[in-house]
Amino acid sequence: MVTTAGERTVFVVDDDEAARDSLLALLKSDGLRPRGFASAHDLLATYDAEWRGCVVTDLRMPGMDGVELIQALKAMACILPTIVITGHADVSRAVDAMKAGAADFIEKPYESEQLLRSVRGCLEDNDAAVDANAARLRLVRRVESLTARERQVLDLIMEGASNKVIAARLSISPRTVEIYRANVMSKMRADSLSELIRITLGAGAA
Repeated sequence: MVTTAGERTVFVVDDDEAARDSLLALLKSDGLRPRGFASAHDLLATYDAEWRGCVVTDLRMPGMDGVELIQALKAMACILPTIVITGHADVSRAVDAMKAGAADFIEKPYESEQLLRSVRGCLEDNDAAVDANAARLRLVRRVESLTARERQVLDLIMEGASNKVIAARLSISPRTVEIYRANVMSKMRADSLSELIRITLGAGAA
């Protein structure tokens, strides 16, 4: 199955084919779009940063277990929430998974509704994260639209410097600072100093 960018998908990782097929069938029966992988390496080999949805992974797997998969995904800046399915004897390792960033862990045997409820919650969380990333990217692009000199002015504004201080620091006239400052406000689409600060912080540029 090919995953279309932006399409919500539940990525199921389990080396046990029967268990994997059973989970895929359960997800399909609830109207969800699942995609199965026989190993963590298989998922990582095809991972696309445009994927949306969540990951459901077994904890115990040969080669790379669920915790290591979460760590690998985090290293790739993946924002897909991950649910770990674990046996009772693996609860301590499941705690490791939570520390690594797992959204939830579910012990076997589990009720179908328990798993589906967790998956639905993770899909909603991913939607929110995708929206937040898109909003941040819009702010980052505003910062990137600034010229080098405008960025210098912005940095000094964020330090709380007055026009007079900025002029002295950059060896330009206060009138020129006013022009640059107006350009910064326009490009950042800020109507006030407080809004400029909020946008700049939101873009992670301060």
